[in-house]
Amino acid sequence: MLVCLTDYLSLCRVTAAIGYLFLLLFSFFITVYTACFNGSCQVLDSCSQATDCGPGLYCGNCPALGKSQPFCTRGQAIVPTSIVGGLPFNKYSWLMTHNSFSIVDAPSLQGVQRLTFYNQEDTVTNQLMNGVRGLMLDMYDFNGDIWLCHSFRGQCFNFTAFQPAINTLREVETFLSQNPSEIVTIVIEDYVHTPKGLSNLFLNAGLDKYWFPVSKMPKKGEDWPTVNEMVQANHRLLVFTSVASKEAEEGIAYQWKYILENEAGDPGVKPGSCPNRKESRPLNSKSASLFLMNYFPSYPVETEACKEHSAPLADMISTCFKAAGSMMPNFLAVNFYMRSDGGGVFYDLDSMNGQRLCGCNTIAACQAGAPFGSCKNITMPSSSPMTNTAGGFSGSVQFSKSASTIYYPNQFAIGFFSIPWMLFLL
Repeated sequence: MLVCLTDYLSLCRVTAAIGYLFLLLFSFFITVYTACFNGSCQVLDSCSQATDCGPGLYCGNCPALGKSQPFCTRGQAIVPTSIVGGLPFNKYSWLMTHNSFSIVDAPSLQGVQRLTFYNQEDTVTNQLMNGVRGLMLDMYDFNGDIWLCHSFRGQCFNFTAFQPAINTLREVETFLSQNPSEIVTIVIEDYVHTPKGLSNLFLNAGLDKYWFPVSKMPKKGEDWPTVNEMVQANHRLLVFTSVASKEAEEGIAYQWKYILENEAGDPGVKPGSCPNRKESRPLNSKSASLFLMNYFPSYPVETEACKEHSAPLADMISTCFKAAGSMMPNFLAVNFYMRSDGGGVFYDLDSMNGQRLCGCNTIAACQAGAPFGSCKNITMPSSSPMTNTAGGFSGSVQFSKSASTIYYPNQFAIGFFSIPWMLFLL
């Protein structure tokens, strides 16, 4: 113990201050030395910029759960066919984006302020590169063309219009041409009345060469062709419409004939309940072999999505699995798919595919060619998602703006549209 004499009190204080400063500097350098950076950070590690996080991760946060400081979050899916291939298409679970085209910060092409809800934060191309394999598109007759609109009453307005549909379909065509082993599904909320409008649209976008024929779709709940057979035949685009007559008129599959679907909006996120959509057959009917699970609230709020994509999502998957007679969803449709408290929708997709494809708690634990239930020792949440060596999906997963920026483009729309007829915007 040091004893300071009165004559040397000032000197002791200076010495103590210098020692304290040294300890602070030493602690700082130790923290910097041990902190992750330059792509070495993994899920839930603190980060300050996108480049800190490993492949398939981005630097985000989740204030809705009290997590305001940035941390690395999953932003890219493991493509299940890259690990367990060759099974019927309906044996897999895929990520689908709700209103894929309704993108925050998308410029208005009509010269007026857009007044509608937004559901996603990055381009359709980026969504596909990040592992999204299902797109929900609302198509309308507008300005002598077919446009993507997030509108109501079956009519597109200049303040609800996004862009001509062919622009987005050309993004899909580019992705399919560059990734010859990938399969994409498009579900159209159809308000197009132009004769042969949709069939001509897909033809002009160059997508007819990937078309999965309606004649080859299972009609009584049988298995679909294997993913290998679909790739070999180049039947890599599945398109469904909400208009029944177009199956005979244009060769576009009527959605409710092939897909079971739970209720969208708030009823689809109510804990412990998974009712079927009124247009759909009962979820446990076994009369269709594809199951689309909607999981998004009626009014989308970006900053709440990370909370929605945490424990409540896993619980709802379990609820819908039971409601569908132990049928795992084939498509999981969400808003703001990259928002989560760590693993998010990607974690749950990994779990769904792991359980159904190999009997493991995550697809990352599956081993190609191994007996069902033979699992690698993988801890969850995983680190950076496994890359698909066949596809090389390396699209950016960083938001177009800082994930910590306070920006609520949907809040004004919620206030304006909080009247019953605006529910058509779902």
